[in-house]
Amino acid sequence: MATEEKIDLKTAFALFKDEKHIDRPVMMGVLRDVFNTQLTKTFGSADNFDVIINVDKGDCEIYQNLEVVEEVENPNTQISLEKLQEMGEDDYELGETFTRKVELKDFGRRGILNIRQNLQGRIMDIEKANLYNKYTEKVGQLFTGEIYQTWSKEVLILDEEGNELRLPKSEQIPGEHFKKNDTVRAIIKSVEMKNNTTPYIVLSRTSNEFLMKLFEQEVPEIYDGLITIKKVVRVPGERAKVAVESYDDRIDPIGACIGVKGSRIMGIVRELRNENIDVLQWTSNTQLLIQRALNPAKISSIDLGTSPEDKIKVFMLPEEVKKGIGKGGCNIRLASLLVGREIEVWREVPKAENDDDEEDVLLSEFTNEIEPWIIERLQSIGCDTAKSVLALDPQDIANRADLEDETVDEVMDILRAEFEE
Repeated sequence: MATEEKIDLKTAFALFKDEKHIDRPVMMGVLRDVFNTQLTKTFGSADNFDVIINVDKGDCEIYQNLEVVEEVENPNTQISLEKLQEMGEDDYELGETFTRKVELKDFGRRGILNIRQNLQGRIMDIEKANLYNKYTEKVGQLFTGEIYQTWSKEVLILDEEGNELRLPKSEQIPGEHFKKNDTVRAIIKSVEMKNNTTPYIVLSRTSNEFLMKLFEQEVPEIYDGLITIKKVVRVPGERAKVAVESYDDRIDPIGACIGVKGSRIMGIVRELRNENIDVLQWTSNTQLLIQRALNPAKISSIDLGTSPEDKIKVFMLPEEVKKGIGKGGCNIRLASLLVGREIEVWREVPKAENDDDEEDVLLSEFTNEIEPWIIERLQSIGCDTAKSVLALDPQDIANRADLEDETVDEVMDILRAEFEE
């Protein structure tokens, strides 16, 4: 082939070998494929062509095998003995095979353009597939990268090879703000192929797995398998509960996770933008697990119900209810996720108080006047009687039970009317 043609091919080889990191067998197969495709388009068939690729030289030679005949019926597969003699090739006889070298110019301008475009397309397809496979194998692993660009709905991060990874707003911890050149840590959550475009690699800082990986990184005993994380539940940016278990009686799993003077846990808390993290010891005893999950609130009694589908009722004294439920109901919600069943906090009226409040009425008695879902919201914050609701500040009830101010006022009026009668 001409020198200019060889330069074009060397560029193609470089794209494969050096920039795209595609191995030799794949590279040769693709190049042979591309040329065979164009041979078929130009000559009708590639069956009588030999494509010889020299990877080291960055060169490609193509030979056309023609049958020597007396009268040519198909010029793409045959050549006449007379024409060979005109070419000075006198050593051939009928029925033999004449081999000629095909120059790149034989494909024509359009054919050469097709080869280049096809080759570029195949390089891109293989690059996408390699990138997809590479990151699919890394799903669930920690990733550290530098932010290249920020938008309102996501952040763009580049890896060492310049590949793009995305951190959507939904996967960022609430309140986080990033700027260009910031270093960010996240877990590789998923890899998606959309409409044959470049793989869409999604990172996450809100997933439970991200918190688990941070613990593995900060706590050697977890990394070595001496301590196991049994379960993680979290409300990103607010609070998390991590249940751990030690396989060695000599190792305190909670102490190991927290570290001397909180040295280990504080690094994780800072990474999570001051998210509160409760580390507790795992147990298969549901009642004990609930007690540990709701700590420091003291529980008077627990009713597990008669079946796994029943809601768990936890009874607490009035002064313990707020601690058990937590800010915005976060603590009770996480405890429910940890146990795998919905937990309701019920306000237990002390005996002395009960004697004075004989006229108190259960909220369940007001279903004709108050919507059942509103009663359930009130019960979820520990208010199961009329007076337990009236004893609280209306604004506090609205915030904790997630009710409108008007709704709370209406409920208060209904309950007060009960005692006025």
